[in-house]
Amino acid sequence: MTNKDRKPTKLLWVDLEMTGLDPKKDVILEVAAEITDFDFKTLASYEAGIKHPKERVAKLLQANAWYQNYPENRDHFIKNLENGKKIDVVEQEMIDLLEKEFKSEPAILAGNSIYNDRMFIKEWMPNLDLKMHYRMLDVSSWKIVMQGKYDKQFKKPEVHRAFEDIQGSIAELQYYLEWLKKEAK
Repeated sequence: MTNKDRKPTKLLWVDLEMTGLDPKKDVILEVAAEITDFDFKTLASYEAGIKHPKERVAKLLQANAWYQNYPENRDHFIKNLENGKKIDVVEQEMIDLLEKEFKSEPAILAGNSIYNDRMFIKEWMPNLDLKMHYRMLDVSSWKIVMQGKYDKQFKKPEVHRAFEDIQGSIAELQYYLEWLKKEAK
């Protein structure tokens, strides 16, 4: 993973749903990953809920005003805490997925506002963090350029569930690339 010039052939799309934005005090509720090629064809995927004490999560979600706008998500996360997996199990399953799908190729993390997800991964799944390349593909950077320079905006669905958010991020990047391709002609 130290060869920065090695051409990547795949992307590791990740989205986390958390109780808030502070990796030191908030917790991960849901993890989704999708591995695609650069034509955005899905090669593998993963999804898991994380098991936490119900009282702790309810308290963290109650303190997060954002979740007041998404009561169905909040209720889903609280209801399904008992069915979740322990964070160390999820971390190992994600590592196994990366080793199987990427082998010696760098696993480049992709998604919207992916830096924040990376901070949670560093805090809660440090061994997984070590398996990923230091470079990331942040669709939010594309959003800023496309809005600021070209006045183009992609309307992403506001689902705020991990797997659906990955799908939205992939669709958003495809939209920008297609627009640029048309404009280049």
